[in-house]
Amino acid sequence: MTISIAHLGPPGTYAEQATVFYANWLTQTTATKATCRPYSSIAQSLQAVASGQTQLAVVPVENSIEGSVTMTMDTLWQLDTLQIQLALVMPIAHAFISNATSLDSIQTVYSHPQALAQCQGWLGQFLPNVQLIPSNSTTEALQRLDQDMTAAAIASSRAAQIYHLPILASNINDYPENCTRFWVVSQSQDDLINTSPNPTHTSLAFSVPANLPGALLKPLQVFAQLGINLSRIESRPTKRSLGEYLFFIDLEADVKQAQMQSALAQLTTYAEIIKIFGSYHVLPISIEA
Repeated sequence: MTISIAHLGPPGTYAEQATVFYANWLTQTTATKATCRPYSSIAQSLQAVASGQTQLAVVPVENSIEGSVTMTMDTLWQLDTLQIQLALVMPIAHAFISNATSLDSIQTVYSHPQALAQCQGWLGQFLPNVQLIPSNSTTEALQRLDQDMTAAAIASSRAAQIYHLPILASNINDYPENCTRFWVVSQSQDDLINTSPNPTHTSLAFSVPANLPGALLKPLQVFAQLGINLSRIESRPTKRSLGEYLFFIDLEADVKQAQMQSALAQLTTYAEIIKIFGSYHVLPISIEA
C-alpha cells in the first residue's frame, strides 16, 4: 500500500524533514510506502487531508521557544473530520543562508515568522538594521537568493544543501534546546495506519457558553479531581466576538481510559462545544534522519 502525506513546502522545510522521517519510519514499522506532497501553507496541508487529496498530513503544532502554531490549531477546530495519529518531536537548528560575501552586505532576511522569532536575539546582535520579511515557509525565499546578493534566509542546513546555497552562520537560534512538535493527522474515519497502539496523550478543545467567573476553572477541575495531568493549555479567539475564547488542552491520558471517559462526561456539563482531536503517543525524531 502507498499513501500520500501533505506537508508545508517547498522541499527543505522542517515540516518536510519531519515528514520524510515519518515516511521512513512508517515503511520500516508497517511496510507502508509513502509519498510526500508539499503545500504552500499549513492550512492547505490539513485541508488536503479533509478533502481526500492525501491520506495524512504532518503539521507543526508547538515550538519550545515560540509556543503554539496558531494556524494549525485554528484549522483543526474549523475542520471536523481530522484526527491526530501521532506526535513527532524534532530538534530545530537554524542556519543563516546567503550568497552574500559577508554579513555587512545583507539588507533583507526572509523566513517563516516562527523562525525569525526564534533567532531574534542573534539577528539583533549581528544584523540590527536589516529588514525582516516573513514568508510562508523557511525555504520559500531560498530560490530568490541567487538573484539578490543582499538577501538572506533562515532555514535548515539540509535546505541549504538541497538548494546548493552557502551557509554564513550555523545554529543561530537563540536557545540551543530548540524543538518543534508535529502532529500526524488523518481523516477521523480512516484507520489505514494505527501508529499509536498505546496512546499516552489526548488533545481536545472546547468552548464555554459564557465568559463568567469560573467558566474555565470548572472544566479544568474535572481533570484535576480525576488525577489527569494537563501538559498544555492555550486559548484562541472564537472569531465570533471579542473576548470569546476556545481552550485547547493536551492531556497525559488515553481517551479510552475510564478516568478520561468520566472526565469527558463531566466536561459536557460546562462546555458549549467539545472537539476531541485524538489520542496518540510521542515519537522523538533524530536530527540526522
